[in-house]
Amino acid sequence: MGAGHDHGASAHAGGRHRWRLALAFGLVASYFVVELGFGLWSGSLALLSDAGHMAADVVALGAALVATRIAARPDTTGRRTYGSYRAEVFASGLTVLLMLGAAAYVAFEALARLGEDVEVTTGAMLVVGAIGLVVNVIALMLLRGGASESLNVKGAYLEVVADTVGSVGVIVAGLLVAATGNVWWDTGIALAIAVFVAVRAVMLAREVLAVLGQHAPRGIEPDEVDGRLRAVDGVCDVHDLHLWTLTSGMNVATAHLVTRQGSQATVVLERARVLMRDEFDIEHATLQVEAESAQCEEMSW
Repeated sequence: MGAGHDHGASAHAGGRHRWRLALAFGLVASYFVVELGFGLWSGSLALLSDAGHMAADVVALGAALVATRIAARPDTTGRRTYGSYRAEVFASGLTVLLMLGAAAYVAFEALARLGEDVEVTTGAMLVVGAIGLVVNVIALMLLRGGASESLNVKGAYLEVVADTVGSVGVIVAGLLVAATGNVWWDTGIALAIAVFVAVRAVMLAREVLAVLGQHAPRGIEPDEVDGRLRAVDGVCDVHDLHLWTLTSGMNVATAHLVTRQGSQATVVLERARVLMRDEFDIEHATLQVEAESAQCEEMSW
């Protein structure tokens, strides 16, 4: 016996805010082209490093947009029994690679500048940095409205928060170079942005690998779930408990519940289903109820 659920509501939540993602994507993509061009022209490594970070965010926003489409697309093959919700996870993995690549490029360029006499056009840094700050603030305002409802939008929102930090770094670098005449400020802040991007990439990579490795969802302890299920009235044993994340905001569980003599399977199943939903926010729990006398053996793997 089991309990199954439709994830249409979760997909719909992301779809409702697709327009926010689309507008933010247009703004950030346009600014990326401008920043990259001025970074190459001005020779500012801070601008180039922020442009590299912005490139990763353009992909992240684009992937979030595509993921909302793919997730809502019906399966015509009959083989995708969980739908296509993991498109978001694979898109996040691509973003990790781009972020690490951008960070490595900036670090390489910074090391290559050692001992070289480099001229930096601070005027372009300040103008482009200020424009980037305005663009990021607008994007933040757009995405903030959907961040509380959709984890997909929330991820994009956090990406733009980091972009805002990068724009502030570019402005600070421009002011320091203009005030001191020392281009080391540009290189130093560029390296700081690169490290910031690399650290965020590693953190995101850990989350992606945890999902693909089917680890227990963050914030949910398997032992706690096991104990709460055992405490359900009518349950005397629990085995083959598995917990994992399908994609952001969609946690899944399976378990075998052994019931005491005289317990009604349908009642036990409903109690366990409500427990998983209300206490652990797991709406898709496939629960199998077995009589104590059935002696079902636990799986060997």
